[in-house]
Amino acid sequence: MPTRTPRRSAPRPRPTAGRIVRNTTLVIISLVWALPTWLLLVNALVPSADYGGAPHWWPQGFGLFDNMSQAWSQADLGPAMGNSLLYAVTSAAAAILVATTAAFATVIMPVKHKTLWFWLIYSGTLLPLQVFLRPLFLAYADTGLYDAQFGLFLVYVAIAIPFAYFIMRNFALTLAPEIIEAARMDGASWWRIFWQIHVPLSRSAMVAAFVFQFVAVWNDLLFGITLSTSSNIRPVMAALAELQGNYSSVGPPVVLGGALLVSLPTVVLFFSAQRFFVSSLKLHG
Repeated sequence: MPTRTPRRSAPRPRPTAGRIVRNTTLVIISLVWALPTWLLLVNALVPSADYGGAPHWWPQGFGLFDNMSQAWSQADLGPAMGNSLLYAVTSAAAAILVATTAAFATVIMPVKHKTLWFWLIYSGTLLPLQVFLRPLFLAYADTGLYDAQFGLFLVYVAIAIPFAYFIMRNFALTLAPEIIEAARMDGASWWRIFWQIHVPLSRSAMVAAFVFQFVAVWNDLLFGITLSTSSNIRPVMAALAELQGNYSSVGPPVVLGGALLVSLPTVVLFFSAQRFFVSSLKLHG
């Protein structure tokens, strides 16, 4: 009976000074990065009636569910979360579709001035969003788009396209040109190559870009409080900001409990799409 030779494990690398400094630096950065989240969690746990005004560094009592319940009812978070879900899903999906098409046109197809097209689209990320507020507000007030779901949808699509295009273009640059050349030699049209070759191969990058844009739209406060006032139109961050306006009446633990509550969809989405997200980062790396 054949005997198996025990497999030798790879020797563990010796700790060097550089490795120790690197790991120590990463641990310190991680702790500093997690500090605001820790304070948020600890103070959201404090029962609202027991909060004395000073922030807590360690858990004292457990009133998280009661705080979330108060935030849900007083800020009317249900319709606001439905609005944000609608804006985040539709605008992110529309932006990914436009960005994927633009990346295919400016990388795969034989068009002129590819660098110029890249900078024309990507320049949308270079300006601060605050510069768009006044012209957008005036234009929306004149055209009837103010305090309308379609108006917010248009804004979110517009601000999501440049970064989504950046991701999709970088992915398109990694595709082997022989695949496209072989398809063209077989007589495939550009439309067929886009839908049957480019889109399936870009699935991981599209999911990663969707997660980025979903989170960005879900967490938007600037356009939400500027371009909407009605409770059936406003996104969830605008509703949470209104709850924070009642800071003295509801107390910080209720506001923090509401912040935790509205963060749950983005956390669930991130962990659900983690496989595609990591795969896309490896391809870009």
